[in-house]
Amino acid sequence: LGGLVARHLVVEHGVRELLLVSRRGVAAEGAEALVGELSEWGARVRVVACDVADREALAEVLAGVPVECPLTAVVHAAGVVDDGLVSALSGGRVDAVMRPKVDGAWNLHELTRGVGLSAFVLFSSVAGVLGSAGQGNYAAANVFVDGLAAVRRAEGLPATSLAWGMWERRSGMTGDLGRADLARIGRSGLAAVSSAEGLALFDAGVAADEALLLPVRLDRAALRALGDEAPAMLRGLVR
Repeated sequence: LGGLVARHLVVEHGVRELLLVSRRGVAAEGAEALVGELSEWGARVRVVACDVADREALAEVLAGVPVECPLTAVVHAAGVVDDGLVSALSGGRVDAVMRPKVDGAWNLHELTRGVGLSAFVLFSSVAGVLGSAGQGNYAAANVFVDGLAAVRRAEGLPATSLAWGMWERRSGMTGDLGRADLARIGRSGLAAVSSAEGLALFDAGVAADEALLLPVRLDRAALRALGDEAPAMLRGLVR
């Protein structure tokens, strides 16, 4: 999804300077092809291998941003899932999920506080708002991100937390979902969004003056079929 958004920023919004940061950098799948494509569109792209949860490493990367082309916006789309029931969520499994989402977001928040950003966009998940079976660690990590957006807004800093539902486009977090998993998600009343829908929702979310928004596609027929088992927060949407 990070690559999808990067392409959208260049093609649709005319962004011409991009710093793409991930743990694997240019070794990430599709990174070289993405850079080549964006370069053809006239963008200057730099790809850096860095764990944003490592404060010192991130600070070094940000210090390398050219003075003549300062940082103006941040999109934090990192995330890891390690699902399990509460009895199976060891400290290690909680830390593995919290680190990229929570530590990464907090480091970006602190290290860019005085930069004068125009946008600070956090990719969150609807799991933190509605709850999601087996995702106690993931839900908690995303609730922190949502809270961080509220804190930044209270401090007069830009922030938008987008609590996504599932995208049709497979990502590192959804690539292992099988047919049974997708059917279960479909029965929950949450429908997947296409790439085009997702990017349109991204634009709408960033343009809105809200700390937290849910870019989620709902299947009302599926919600009605759940009856009393429909999520309590969604029951007012169906008759």
